[in-house]
Amino acid sequence: MDFLRPASWEEALAAKAEHPTAVPIAGGTDVMVEINFDHRRPEYLLDLNRIGDLTEWETGEDTVRLGASVPYTAIMDNLRAELPGLALASHTVASPQIRNRGGVGGNLGTASPAGDAHPALLAAGADVEVESAARGTRLIPIDEFYTGVKRNALRPDELIRAVHIKKADGPQQYSKVGTRNAMVIAVCAFGLALHPETRTVRTGIGSAAPTPVRAKAAEEFLNAALEEGGFWDNGKIITPSVAKQFADLCSAACNPIDDVRGTASYRRHAVGVMARRTLTWTWESYRGTAARTEGVA
Repeated sequence: MDFLRPASWEEALAAKAEHPTAVPIAGGTDVMVEINFDHRRPEYLLDLNRIGDLTEWETGEDTVRLGASVPYTAIMDNLRAELPGLALASHTVASPQIRNRGGVGGNLGTASPAGDAHPALLAAGADVEVESAARGTRLIPIDEFYTGVKRNALRPDELIRAVHIKKADGPQQYSKVGTRNAMVIAVCAFGLALHPETRTVRTGIGSAAPTPVRAKAAEEFLNAALEEGGFWDNGKIITPSVAKQFADLCSAACNPIDDVRGTASYRRHAVGVMARRTLTWTWESYRGTAARTEGVA
């Protein structure tokens, strides 16, 4: 196994073009586990740790451009207001040591359905910035990024440079079920984001289908129910029947498996419970904000 260590982004792209099978490594929190257990033995490792701009972020008017290697700790410490759902998801990642090393780019590159960042990225709305030496830069919408079990839309000569994530314009939540409280792969996870500016709701489900997915039927139902009931304007409590139907539709969006961490039926049930709870939490937060700014009771 050869170790490639480019000193710049241009050198990294050139190395990836010359060795398309090279596996990028930055935090190494996924790659090194697979190598240590002999689940993967790549011909080349492409070390990206010398490329400083991968650990930087920019806050724009509407979006945050998050470098692929920005550590989860930095997201928690610096971007809680702009990216609350992703900050909550970052809190659930493994241990402090791993949160100091791992980043969103690693989750995207691995494309495991159990990756903690995926539900938050789906719920917030994101585009993945990728680049190759031959074709330049392109943005891949997060909904089109996951193509199969641990597969993504990257071409062989492309690397992930950053993620463009919409800044929160409303409350966001994230919930995860695991077999213990830390250092655990998700049995299932759920992200929810309210977008009052567009009067829409987005979801993200992890570890309950071959890829991370959105519960689009649930979103459409809830969007219609909130609009028809005037909830965005009157700030009323969402009725239990609406919350239950939303939860049921989120469960129906799952296509899970039985494995050592949980059964398919348990995952469907747990996603429904998380959907109902996160909806309650986000809506109560929205009502509180609306009451302070507009006098909603």
